[in-house]
Amino acid sequence: MASDNSLIKQLDRNMPVAPLAIIALPSAKEMGEKVSNYISSFRKDAVETGDDAPYHDGYIQDSYLMEVSLERFRTGEGRAVVRESVRGKDVFILVDVMNWTVTYKMNGFVNHMSPDDHFQDLKRVIAAIQGKARRITVIMPFLYEGRQHHRSSRESLDAALMLKELFDMGVNNFITFDAHDPRIASVSPLDNFDNFVSPYQFLNALLDTVDDLIVDKDHVVVISPDEGALDRTVYFANVIGADTGMFYKRRDYSRIVGGKNPIVAHEFLGTRLDGKDAIIIDDMISSGGSMLDTSRQLKEHMHAGRVFICTTFGLFTDGLEAFDKAYEEGWFDKLVTTNLTYLPQELLDRPYFAMADMSKYMATIIDYFNHDAAISGIKIQTQKIREILTAYNARERKSLETAGTAESE
Repeated sequence: MASDNSLIKQLDRNMPVAPLAIIALPSAKEMGEKVSNYISSFRKDAVETGDDAPYHDGYIQDSYLMEVSLERFRTGEGRAVVRESVRGKDVFILVDVMNWTVTYKMNGFVNHMSPDDHFQDLKRVIAAIQGKARRITVIMPFLYEGRQHHRSSRESLDAALMLKELFDMGVNNFITFDAHDPRIASVSPLDNFDNFVSPYQFLNALLDTVDDLIVDKDHVVVISPDEGALDRTVYFANVIGADTGMFYKRRDYSRIVGGKNPIVAHEFLGTRLDGKDAIIIDDMISSGGSMLDTSRQLKEHMHAGRVFICTTFGLFTDGLEAFDKAYEEGWFDKLVTTNLTYLPQELLDRPYFAMADMSKYMATIIDYFNHDAAISGIKIQTQKIREILTAYNARERKSLETAGTAESE
């Protein structure tokens, strides 16, 4: 991502498509507020720098959030009501389909919303807009049914059906983050599907929370926990100039447990780490069993120095007890996840946790889309990663030299 000044200069060349409006569903309320505040700050700074571009009235607002009510009848049926006019606006709808803390009452019981419930509410909001908006963009950080993306037997293709339904309803752009399989975009090749990743935010979080991390080929190895994560791992390793290792899952295909073939063992492909720090890169932690077994093997069998887990989505479907125990056993040293999905307060309080804040990045994406500006500069973060890494390593080298001089004295 380019520097803030160059971002402003590029946006100056483009007239906004239409007045900006952000609809943050209850599942993504906190993220929506942060994003709105960042965009307001971006635009106020642009005016203060002497920007005289022909922006429309209302371009600068204290808040771009639009009021929407999602209501439930006692039967569990629902409706969406948009409380403000959306006519002619560039509407961005933000939803976190994995936020299980949102509840509603049905027949006297309290139900926690499932991904299906969140997706249905998203469709209700789109229907309530009634085609009056200039353009609709859906931002769904965790891709709904993203793991149900290919067919190996007589089974549903839920992710494909979801995308087709949204585009048929009039959605113009669809934005997600670190899709489990980016090839899902092939479902609708003529529609606008964008998949953003978060390697810069991972690295930034690590450098902010690990004081003595030296990121180069001699000190760090980037690990893929399975075959599916290899592409993102190879990219991250190449950008930071480190080696790569990979685990693959050996499964028992003779039986099915919990809807899938159970994992027998994780086999490692690569050389011994011999004291090097290991950074594990993956798209999500579900229950965490596979990730923790990978961490254990890196420590006990590969002789890694420290293990840092970086994952875009921390779901922790079985709670944090296993991670607490693994941390006490020394299997990993730091766990980094983004705030693109709901994070419980108990996770935020854990000593091993570091959050990769994605709100400013998401605000930049929305601002660029609203201006119809080219997004290649913010989508490919290679240069930004190298800049922060160069500055950090230079600072670390200087610190080591200073410490060496002090010792000699």
